[in-house]
Amino acid sequence: MKFIIEDRLFDVLPDLYFGVVVAKGIDNTMLEDGLLADFVAAQKNVEERFAEADLKNDPSITPYREAFQTLGINPNKFRCSIEALIKRIAKGGRIPTINTMVDLVNTISLNNVLPMGCHDIDAFDSDIWVRYAREGDVFVPFGSEEEESPDAGEVVYASGNRIKTRRWIWRQSEIGKAVEGTKNFFMPIDGFKSQNGEAVVKAANELAKTIVDTFGVEAKVAFLDRENPSVEI
Repeated sequence: MKFIIEDRLFDVLPDLYFGVVVAKGIDNTMLEDGLLADFVAAQKNVEERFAEADLKNDPSITPYREAFQTLGINPNKFRCSIEALIKRIAKGGRIPTINTMVDLVNTISLNNVLPMGCHDIDAFDSDIWVRYAREGDVFVPFGSEEEESPDAGEVVYASGNRIKTRRWIWRQSEIGKAVEGTKNFFMPIDGFKSQNGEAVVKAANELAKTIVDTFGVEAKVAFLDRENPSVEI
């Protein structure tokens, strides 16, 4: 199985840069007090950092808002995942604990201010793409059972005709979400090489090291850009 970025996306957003961490054989039922404490601390740090911030104009968020506009997505109506998380926390809200791996990914996402996903790799029936939506694509919104179709030309994460996230990094599908019983994980990190590429590398390596140290399994790390748009996972 491969992770592939559609070439023509780089014609629109040439600075796109993706990190990906793949880890298999994880016991996601294991509770780790240290990881939970880190998750709580990450949210407290975000609240302190962004409580008075103008989030729309914050330099860690503006590259995503600008990219959404370039892709024809209204960033005020459809906020990228990291902006939505930070906005919620900055207003005094909290992200509930989901399961060990999802909490870990959210912790690193918040600490590095990067959109990160946590997916059950066994729910992918073919190569994983970041591509433009096609006729016949199907999306089941998180928390729903109703199928919907993405808009024509919408950027999505997809495997076959099953859409894993709509509007690039806006909303995740019910199909492929990481649950307590998930053992094999695909965890992408979305960024821009010249703007937050170093943070993408840091987050990927931090996630991989934590997985190795906590679960004792191998974690594969890779990075994709215009010159390297695919990787075997």
